[in-house]
Amino acid sequence: MPAYRLRDLLAECVAAVPPSGSIDWVTYYFRDRRLAEELLRAHRRGVKVTVTLERHPRTAHANEAVIAMLSGPNGLSAGFRTLSLRRVPIPSGIMWKPHLHEKLYCFSHPVPLAFIGSFNPSGDGCEDDPAIIDEIGDQDRGHNVLIGLGDPILVERLVEHARWIHRAQCSIFHRFSAIANRAVQGEDTDIHFWPRIRSHPAVQFLLRLGTGARIRIAASHIKGSSVVKSIIRLARNGADVEILAEPTLRRVPVAAEQRLTQAGIPFRRITHPEGLPMHNKFVLAEKADQRWVIFGSFNWTMRSYWLNYEIGAISTNDQLFDAFAKRWEVLAARGD
Repeated sequence: MPAYRLRDLLAECVAAVPPSGSIDWVTYYFRDRRLAEELLRAHRRGVKVTVTLERHPRTAHANEAVIAMLSGPNGLSAGFRTLSLRRVPIPSGIMWKPHLHEKLYCFSHPVPLAFIGSFNPSGDGCEDDPAIIDEIGDQDRGHNVLIGLGDPILVERLVEHARWIHRAQCSIFHRFSAIANRAVQGEDTDIHFWPRIRSHPAVQFLLRLGTGARIRIAASHIKGSSVVKSIIRLARNGADVEILAEPTLRRVPVAAEQRLTQAGIPFRRITHPEGLPMHNKFVLAEKADQRWVIFGSFNWTMRSYWLNYEIGAISTNDQLFDAFAKRWEVLAARGD
């Protein structure tokens, strides 16, 4: 689609919500001041708006301009919250900082709709800071996706989740709660949340497919020994595994690539001539006459597996599978 289409889609959805409607957002990067102004206009016309934003993303000061707008005297008041999660010790003894990495955009009108996926409004148009874009990539023009969910059960629970994030303490003990480990079951799509104490739902699902399965992974991040081991385990479990990955070595190190290729897994990096990021995060799985697509905000990294707040979905929806399969073919044609 054209550049800026996903941010424009969100802007159109904001503009379509009437007074007394509601908008609930949770996102990691938010730097688009024009989009922030759309939310403020909605707030001023009587829409109930909540926005919860990661206070200190990896590029630590990236969100500051929008934070100033939404938290200022003419901002969203109690409708805006930034979240900075406490550091958590990991087995190696290092303290890792979890992030609010979800991308969730809920709208009450014209019909209830919730978007999840890989896109956060991290660009700021023609006035953007080149140094920040060099660091995080131009997400407005790079490979990204948003999936609009209209299933009433899923939308209701995602709105509840967004509002819970907005008001909750988000302690390190949340992962032990029933709500963190329970799937939301829709008509043809199940939603899962992180952090959790139970095993990774996508990995466990893929492992159950076993011999004869075809698994295609499009990943913006693959990092960490145990994460790479979990992908190799899928292949050793009898599945035919393929990977399309981001070209940035920080996000997908050479060591991870080498381990995967040595395990016999076809691996290609998606390099764009303008250096645009491949930020997609999805899996296509097939076995016999069954097909599934897995998508959301989660990465193939240790931080995403165990620490971050993430959303993932496993769907048997044929329309979604076909759309992602077509996208895979486009990406694969551009692979190194």
